[in-house]
Amino acid sequence: MLTVLRSFRFPAAVWLDLTNPRQVFSFFTLVASNDVVGAGIYLRGVAGVPLDLWLLALFTWCVLIYFSFGVRAFRSSTQGADILHGDWLLAIVGTESLVILGALVAPAVGNLDHAVFVLINMLWGVGIALYGSLVALLVYHLFFYRNAPDDLTPLLWIVMGAAAISTNAGSTLLLSDSGVPSLRTIRPFIEGVTFILWAWATWWIPLLLLFEIWKHGVRRIPLTYTPMLWGIVFPLGMYSLASLRFSLAADFPPLRALSLGMLWISVAAWFATLLGLVITSWRSFQATNHPLRDNDTAEQRL
Repeated sequence: MLTVLRSFRFPAAVWLDLTNPRQVFSFFTLVASNDVVGAGIYLRGVAGVPLDLWLLALFTWCVLIYFSFGVRAFRSSTQGADILHGDWLLAIVGTESLVILGALVAPAVGNLDHAVFVLINMLWGVGIALYGSLVALLVYHLFFYRNAPDDLTPLLWIVMGAAAISTNAGSTLLLSDSGVPSLRTIRPFIEGVTFILWAWATWWIPLLLLFEIWKHGVRRIPLTYTPMLWGIVFPLGMYSLASLRFSLAADFPPLRALSLGMLWISVAAWFATLLGLVITSWRSFQATNHPLRDNDTAEQRL
């Protein structure tokens, strides 16, 4: 609602964000958030609203997926190709979220359920193809260019989160009975790729922790609150859920213990980030009010 209101009140600012190669991919959070809320509502026994949210998210995705890459292709420059920013990978997060909610709402569309299952399998494949393309560029930039501490932002954790949500989506397909014979024949392929995606997401976690140690421990960059820190919380939570769902799809119970451990780690990260937000907001509030207090004291002295 705030995004719609902002679009009407400040259309020029919204258009500036939409045509900015560094900002446009952040709009894929509209897709992912609708799908997450829709899944939560579905799990509480409501079928109609999640379908509406999925259709809204699908329409938003169809517009953004070509508009965003068009902006990236025609408006970016060599200096503006900030691959390590991580926002590119939000396109994969939004794509795979459509798969997860789509598998839940497919039975609610009646005779079109087979078409929905075919569509979400296609979206899963598109998300993986995009991930392979973009992460190759990211890894190339990360390992073959000199990286400054400011380049390693918390948004880099999205590279792990995108692999985790792709694992979650693949596990959801494995746990769903589409009723489409051709889709059943590719289940072994889906299971194999899902396992590789889970392994890839797992591989990234120690490396990302190493980057944080280098940035804040070796290069002595102070660890201060920034909204980008929330970019760490979502991937950790998604990795926990992806591990649980893949353990169910692959019938491998040991992963459930890992999922539970990562759940508590993600909760701790959420509380730590929330605490940073509260402290920063309080300090900002105090800084805003101090000049007024100083003026009051001066007036009293006079």
